[in-house]
Amino acid sequence: MNWKQAILDHKHYLKIERGLSDNSIQNYIRDVEKLEQYLEAQKISENPLHVTKSTIQQFVYEIAKVVNPRSQARIISGLKSFFSYLVFEDYREDNPMDLIESPKIGRKLPDTLSANEITELIEAIDLSKPEGERNRAMLETLYGCGLRVSELIHLKISDLFFDEDFIKVTGKGDKERFVPIHNVNKKYISIYRQHVRVHQNIQKGYEDILFLNRRGKQLTRAMVFTIVKDLAKKINLKKNISPHTFRHSFATHLLENGADLRAIQQMLGHESITTTEVYMHVDRTHLADVMNTYHPRS
Repeated sequence: MNWKQAILDHKHYLKIERGLSDNSIQNYIRDVEKLEQYLEAQKISENPLHVTKSTIQQFVYEIAKVVNPRSQARIISGLKSFFSYLVFEDYREDNPMDLIESPKIGRKLPDTLSANEITELIEAIDLSKPEGERNRAMLETLYGCGLRVSELIHLKISDLFFDEDFIKVTGKGDKERFVPIHNVNKKYISIYRQHVRVHQNIQKGYEDILFLNRRGKQLTRAMVFTIVKDLAKKINLKKNISPHTFRHSFATHLLENGADLRAIQQMLGHESITTTEVYMHVDRTHLADVMNTYHPRS
């Protein structure tokens, strides 16, 4: 089995058996391709079934010189997944990643925006242009529903249940969840649909996609990043933000206002509560409030 075939088989496994999203699959595959490229550069002729632990240790040693610990841990995780798959399918008897440890990395707290900063960003949108209404509706939805950018660009008209005050969101691994939607979000989505989207020349296959580009097709992740970056520059915001910052801000502001951590977990679509708990570190005042309110000696 050569590298090309092994990587393709692993890709199918990640998609069909594990149900991962396209973005996650691309990251896993990219990690294995880095090892393949290293072997080619070093003229090491070891295929996936016979690559040795010492070879991989040398690869990890080399990448540690050029990438940060977080990226190094990401690559090691991808390789562990790949070789575990080969063992699972009986292609190999041993896993050369068994004794290779990831570097210790601290938990990075998410960047957040204040409510005023979010208002400034949205108010900086030029509503004189047709895409202005779309951009306002998008950012209000990113923040108001705590969506990932991939969830936003794949949001469909058929996913909107405004009468029930919910939208259906397809998250990582094609897992679906229902997220409450506020009247403010419904208002701006409706304005965009009724005054902008209805006049677009929508391309075949994109009729149900909510947010469209000027050519009547689905927006890309990169385009949403560009919109956010341009608005930050426009208001002279010094923070390094991305579309994901709106999601972090959504969760942090909910927690600050007294929302239950379990409810936030469900709205964000986190599989584990430990992922959501990072917001407890962002807003430590919440812990003091809980102590003062519920302590038995209060």
